[in-house]
Amino acid sequence: MSDLDYESRVILAMNAKRKNPKLNVRHLAKQFSISRTTLQARITGRPSKTDTHSSQSNLTMAEEDAIVQYILQLDSRGFSPRKADVEDMANLLLLKRDARRVGKCWTDRFIARYSELCTRFSRPYDYQRALQEDPDVLRAWFRLVANMRAKYAIQDSDFYNFDETGFMMGMIRARMVITRSDRINRPKAVQPGNREWVTAICAVAADGHTVPPFLCVAGRFHLAAWYSGGHIPSSWVVKTTSNGWTDHGTGLEWLKHFDQQTKARQKGEYRMLVLDGHESHINAEFNEYCKANKIIPLCLPSHSSHLTQPLDVGIFSLLKKAYGSQISFLARANITHITKDDFFPAFRAAFELVFTEKNIKSSFHGAGLVPLNPEAVISRLDVRLRTPTSPETPDVLPLPWVSKTPRTATEALSQSTLIKDRVSKHQGSSPTPILASVDQLAKATVTINHRLTLLTGEIKALREANEALSKRRRAKRTRLQDSGPLT
Repeated sequence: MSDLDYESRVILAMNAKRKNPKLNVRHLAKQFSISRTTLQARITGRPSKTDTHSSQSNLTMAEEDAIVQYILQLDSRGFSPRKADVEDMANLLLLKRDARRVGKCWTDRFIARYSELCTRFSRPYDYQRALQEDPDVLRAWFRLVANMRAKYAIQDSDFYNFDETGFMMGMIRARMVITRSDRINRPKAVQPGNREWVTAICAVAADGHTVPPFLCVAGRFHLAAWYSGGHIPSSWVVKTTSNGWTDHGTGLEWLKHFDQQTKARQKGEYRMLVLDGHESHINAEFNEYCKANKIIPLCLPSHSSHLTQPLDVGIFSLLKKAYGSQISFLARANITHITKDDFFPAFRAAFELVFTEKNIKSSFHGAGLVPLNPEAVISRLDVRLRTPTSPETPDVLPLPWVSKTPRTATEALSQSTLIKDRVSKHQGSSPTPILASVDQLAKATVTINHRLTLLTGEIKALREANEALSKRRRAKRTRLQDSGPLT
């Protein structure tokens, strides 16, 4: 009796009770090694967990099991999926049988149901910044912002923040993925190897407006292929530099671009520009241009941009995450080298996804600037990271094969051998163990079919990515201009 699974023993006990209603439930439960309350509830009509799951979930148990195994397989290859990827897996299986899509909370409930899965996320925190954070300095700066806005009558639509952020074309940032729950080390994501640097200079207004970006890429010549595919809007500016970094003149070039893009929408007499004190941002030429065009530059306190700069608070992290997702998809398609032809469409897709009115307004709110709320920022100064203790992995000794759903060809053979052995020994005893073993073998077949569906979807996406890449790589590399920004 001990070699039967729990549900099989419950069914046997229920059958015995139906044949002889006079049997005592307590004695039956003890005889079949099951819970008395479970047996009593099932006799009175409560469905099994499997039946309950089937009525409450769009997916069958076999479909969910296929997704779990697929996630673990991706995790072992360094491609731990995001929540959105798992949702796509479920919808792909449902589409095959014309069922309705899963809800927005399904993924969280799905992960909670399976102990072998969990979500992990890490974010670095600079302790040198934390050591230099001063509440008094921050309060004084917020008072300065309030006074300057009042003095020059700066409206939200004329209140801007600008900063630059860098990208390594082929690098992927840390992100939340789904992995094995017993995993000790952090999952590693496979990424293309190109470390060529690109700098994006971005600006946003407190009313949610986005200024077209100014990109600095490594190189000398502008190539026609960058612009022919429509991946660079006409309002964007691309500048070539020797290493993809900004130089002494870039700040002034960007300022002229900013002036051109924002003058027509200016409502007040002045525009205010919140920025850090980088030397390429603040110099004599920069200040003279600001003065001549009624632009008020306002420098952030040192070592506080992660708290007080809207772009750092709520935009740049999302932008790098979105760009990393674009590059991660290319990596899964075995595209091992990212070029500028690949960067521009990936960056544009990420930029348009992140730079929304809602995100921008939330960033100014999070930085305590609009509405003005210094304490919202100062209250976060005591944040510290905690490193969780890694659980120890117990030593597991190999066990003899027991009846269960096989996951490999070897396990399928073991299950088949077990069934044959039970059939040969079956002499008038209950057929339930044999039937259960056959059901498990059938479940394995169904699971293989579901995994084939998931793999088919992945192959389709990889083919589309490679076709798009081939099209970009075939484009002629016509030179348009030697160095400098192209407007």
